Amino acid sequence: MAQVEVIMPKMGESITEATITKWLKKEGDVVEADEPIVEIATDKVDSEVPAPVSGKIVKILYKENDVVPVGSPIAIIETEGEAAVEGPARVAEETVQEVAPAVTEQPAVAQQTTVSQQPVQSTGDNGDRSKFFSPVVMRIAQEHGISMAELASIKGTGLGGRVTKKDILRYIKERESKSAPQQEVQPQPAQQPAPQTAPQPAPQPTTQTVTQQAPPVVSSEDYEKKYGGPVEVIEMDRVRRLIAEHMVKSKQTSPHVTSFAEADVTKIVKWREKIKDEFFKREGFKLTYTPIFIEAAIKALKDYPLLNASVEGDKIIVKKFINIGVAVALPDGNLIVPVIKNADQYNLVGLARVLNDLVTRARSGQLRPEDIEGGTFTLTNVGTFGSIAGTPIINQPQVAILATGAIKKRPVVIETEEGDMIGIRHIMICSLSYDHRIIDGALGATFLNRFIYYVENFDSNQKI
Repeated sequence: MAQVEVIMPKMGESITEATITKWLKKEGDVVEADEPIVEIATDKVDSEVPAPVSGKIVKILYKENDVVPVGSPIAIIETEGEAAVEGPARVAEETVQEVAPAVTEQPAVAQQTTVSQQPVQSTGDNGDRSKFFSPVVMRIAQEHGISMAELASIKGTGLGGRVTKKDILRYIKERESKSAPQQEVQPQPAQQPAPQTAPQPAPQPTTQTVTQQAPPVVSSEDYEKKYGGPVEVIEMDRVRRLIAEHMVKSKQTSPHVTSFAEADVTKIVKWREKIKDEFFKREGFKLTYTPIFIEAAIKALKDYPLLNASVEGDKIIVKKFINIGVAVALPDGNLIVPVIKNADQYNLVGLARVLNDLVTRARSGQLRPEDIEGGTFTLTNVGTFGSIAGTPIINQPQVAILATGAIKKRPVVIETEEGDMIGIRHIMICSLSYDHRIIDGALGATFLNRFIYYVENFDSNQKI
């Protein structure tokens, strides 16, 4: 028999963790390959994780409501015969069930998980060969200052000689016991091992010294005293907390600049009024303005591809494909951004169909993880709820987001062959927030004006 780890899947390029919301199976249950065993959720989407192989669940490593880093094992399935599984599952360590009592967490979980995939050459007791270390082992090693060379020298008792959590904790205990007499005289150097480090490392706090106390419980009465009157205290739900974190992170990552401009959308309004009933009879759903604005944004992105990019360090990654994210308000008041992949390959009717499908599934909670990942540019319609304009926050790691406001009738000056005159037109304010690290005001304003050019020169004679 062999044991296979069920791995927390990657749910999007910006997602580093997910919450286990419900276990569909329990320890001892027999499952078939691809049978859902657990429900998970991120701030973007809820999803199910299927069993990578057929077998019996022998260990569940996390409880419901636990937050788990992407790439971490969440359960172990015992299978018949040899297991050769690639991708979202891997052969489990014999002692991986000890993951649950985790040591003090550190913020750089995603980086440590990435490092753990790298092989290191070992010349220790197990011979000269490549060794791999699980994210749990790597995390403990980094927290205790164990270098890769020192880690490779530890004799592993796991499958194939792998170093398990039990192995590294035993090694740390033995190392600390050997250095105990020295700690009494020189406590700071003894706590911090010095392989491949500076001769005089800064003292590092031990697990005991960094343990944080739980925040004090504050009652409604305390808040009423603080604010001098009756209040209602509302706890943020999981999605709202994560959205808040991502919004703050986006502001901290990108220096935001927002440009505004007006668009005369009278042609579009009249055209839609003329064909909307026929469109509904044929397609079975209403034609909104959003597909038209997406089409105009695609044309503008082709003219100015730097808006279809991301930033990695000091490098600008310009995407040669266009994946348009569209912000969708959910019934619970939260927001989600499904993505139209390769949006530039659709005509207007195709965009409308794909958008309607994504919006319908988003509001019914049926989006898949791949439906919300890979966006290169985002459009949000703040006018849906009556706002005439907005200053949207960039959806990282993108560099720009376009907002369309409410369409309002206004008296404006119209230039004609007979001279200027006042007319009633349908006007929409558009706003573009962009990353000032790579997009200056001139480029941002130029892109926005090009988008408006395509909107105002919409072909109102086209058939759909």
